[in-house]
Amino acid sequence: MKTGLVSKKQAHQAKKDKKSKNKKQRATNKAQADETKKKIQQAAREKAEQDRQLNKQKDQQARIKAIEAEIDQLITNNIIPRDDTCDIGYHFEHQNKVKNIYLNNELKQHLIEGKLGIAMINERYELVAKAIAEKINERNEQRIILIEKTDETMDDDDPYADYQIPDDLMW
Repeated sequence: MKTGLVSKKQAHQAKKDKKSKNKKQRATNKAQADETKKKIQQAAREKAEQDRQLNKQKDQQARIKAIEAEIDQLITNNIIPRDDTCDIGYHFEHQNKVKNIYLNNELKQHLIEGKLGIAMINERYELVAKAIAEKINERNEQRIILIEKTDETMDDDDPYADYQIPDDLMW
């Protein structure tokens, strides 16, 4: 103004424009800050949800692992011992495959009567009492084979009803 290049009115207008520009810039910065804040909050919510899902999955895996350990302990503590006299092969189906376990006559009879069950531990099969087998079956039905005693009622129309099947017949 002193040099005469700008009038008082122009100087006032320039100052006003500068203030207006600063005010708009602050508003824009605030809007950008709000938008950034919203994005950060959304990312935090998504991460929290992802962490919840991951924790839920880990909890489920831990629960499954605990159940498997409990089943292993039940089987290990309640195995019915088999010795060298167990030379009769007993065939059964497990997971759509025919498996084999060696028994003696007494164990085979108990198994057929439904007093025993076959449990799987470490890729091998062991005999356990029926009560233990039912406990295992409640926890994981894929680890146990329960042999149910079948009703031996005769059908009236059976043409072979007069012929009795021998007890020592091996299939």
